[in-house]
Amino acid sequence: MPSPKSAEDVLATELKEIYSAEKQLARALPRLAKKISNVRLKECLDMRVEQGARLMEEIDEALEEFETSKSKPKNVAAEGLIKDAEEHATEIEEERFLEPVLAASVQKLEHYCIAAWGTAKSLAELLGKDQIVETMERTLDEGREMDENITQLVEEELNPAMQEDGEEDEEDDEDDENEPESMEEEEEKPRRHRTAR
Repeated sequence: MPSPKSAEDVLATELKEIYSAEKQLARALPRLAKKISNVRLKECLDMRVEQGARLMEEIDEALEEFETSKSKPKNVAAEGLIKDAEEHATEIEEERFLEPVLAASVQKLEHYCIAAWGTAKSLAELLGKDQIVETMERTLDEGREMDENITQLVEEELNPAMQEDGEEDEEDDEDDENEPESMEEEEEKPRRHRTAR
């Protein structure tokens, strides 16, 4: 980033980085949503895309007030977190493992965004940029609510689902151990019993 010459430059840079992160999320989240079937998680991702679109519009409007370049360099921190999530989506085959891992990846992204929004809010308060403060306060509330919703979903549904198939497999194995190895072995048991008499 170019060396800032004022607090306004620092705020403008923060806003551009937030914009870049939201733009990348707008492309990535729908791709991730296609990999999952949990309705609640899909709804969280869809809502997050809508919130991001609104935020980008408001940032564009806010940047009009700044005497700064309109270019918005790619946010490499967000890019790295998104790449990590997409790698998980490609590598993990079983949905019962994929969904909680992707939920965790989305929360990591949201935590990063919450930190960025909080920084922008503090700078805007310093500079008396009330509209930006209002935007960031609303966005922070939305982000925290989404984070809480995903945590609840993970604890109630996604994490327990990871063990369900495994427990069923263990029960099947126990049943198999109690079954005779073959029909011949089953028929042989009464014969051995009669011989013992």
